[in-house]
Amino acid sequence: MRIIIIGDGKVGHTIAEHLIAEEHEVTMVDRSEAALMRSQDTLDAMMVKGNGVNVDTLMEAGAQRADIVIAVTVSDEINMLACLTAKRLGTGYAIARIRDPEYNKSLSFLMRELLVDYVINPERIAAQAISRMLRYPFAGNIETFARGRVELMDFTLGKDDVLVGHALKDLGSLRPALPRVLFCAIQRGEDAIIPKGDLVLKEGDRVYVAGDIPTITQFFRQVGKNTSNIRSVLILGGGRIAYYLASLLLQMHMKVTIIEIDEERAAELAEMLPQANVILGDGTDQELLVSEGLVNFDAFITLSGLDEENIMSGLYAKHAGVRKVIVKNSRDNYLDLLSAIGLESVISLRHVTGNVILRTVRTRSAADAAAAVERLYRLMDGEVEAMEFIVQKDDPFINIPLKNLAVRQDALIAVLVRDGQVRVPFGEDCMQAGDRAVVVVKGGGVETLSDVIKGGAR
Repeated sequence: MRIIIIGDGKVGHTIAEHLIAEEHEVTMVDRSEAALMRSQDTLDAMMVKGNGVNVDTLMEAGAQRADIVIAVTVSDEINMLACLTAKRLGTGYAIARIRDPEYNKSLSFLMRELLVDYVINPERIAAQAISRMLRYPFAGNIETFARGRVELMDFTLGKDDVLVGHALKDLGSLRPALPRVLFCAIQRGEDAIIPKGDLVLKEGDRVYVAGDIPTITQFFRQVGKNTSNIRSVLILGGGRIAYYLASLLLQMHMKVTIIEIDEERAAELAEMLPQANVILGDGTDQELLVSEGLVNFDAFITLSGLDEENIMSGLYAKHAGVRKVIVKNSRDNYLDLLSAIGLESVISLRHVTGNVILRTVRTRSAADAAAAVERLYRLMDGEVEAMEFIVQKDDPFINIPLKNLAVRQDALIAVLVRDGQVRVPFGEDCMQAGDRAVVVVKGGGVETLSDVIKGGAR
């Protein structure tokens, strides 16, 4: 597909990397020549210097024949107008990043009038992801499928965990009361593994499991993981993520405190969030954190604009004994280091945005849109993908036992959802038309279930 990305910042660059890897034809548009020169050295893409709203710039970028335009500049207004201009010139589909809460109430009107087909708000999505992480303090990250009925989460096995030393196929006989969840993937050192029944779990493994919410909650209780609720949260930084997150947490009746260094922004937050406690100060100052009772909070979330500040403050809170610490980080090369030092719950706006846009592009590029990806998450820095599909009535593999299907060796059919009921499938189970199927695959490029299941029965 021919895709134009307007805005060559961190998010735009990351999206371009993903799309180029999937062999799409990408053009980058930005007003900064320096940014385009940096991208030219690392991306196999066409570079166009100019304003993404300008007709001549978009014509040079090929908007009149483009399949998709993705506007992710720092300005919501430019993103919306760029989409309108590109659509008027002939671009088939328009995606805009719109982050300002002021636009939320009129979003449907703006999308209709400005010809925006899809809106992404990374800060709001990140806030929703963080709120899910707070339900399971021991887990790293949590993703949802099947309209929230299925959760996929990761946790690290410690030396004394009851699962260590056992093969997956033996867990049912060794612990009959253990609720059945699907072990989707294992990260062992630098290796990403799609596990089979004979895989033996080891200390240090980062394990990804999936199931419905009641089952997965009971599973963790059975293996001795703490699923108690978080009641009080301290947030460092008062940006958009903090606003969206605090709004969600207050609705969940949690105690929320925000530390913001900018006086004007702190006053705005205090007015917008009257139920929250907003403190003016430097949230990276350890003395301030101590004076505000850091150790008495159940969770500490670092959302400042600097990765290093987030990491150091998060590490301090972790060592101080705060039960759940979540840090915002935009650098992929920090991920392994963060895990090694005990900061496993990390939120990245680039990854959030990339996942959503990549899913949307795959849906648009699939020959049969109905069979395309419904939801997509990239795990282990993109080495593994978890995807949701709706099984179609003419799929050649319906009503055939899973054990008889020719499923890719590096893939698992993790969960089936039928009539609202979630099931971790066995070999005798069959897929039926209308099922929501969650599939985990090592590698990328999957657009439909047929890319995972080759034909009918083997």
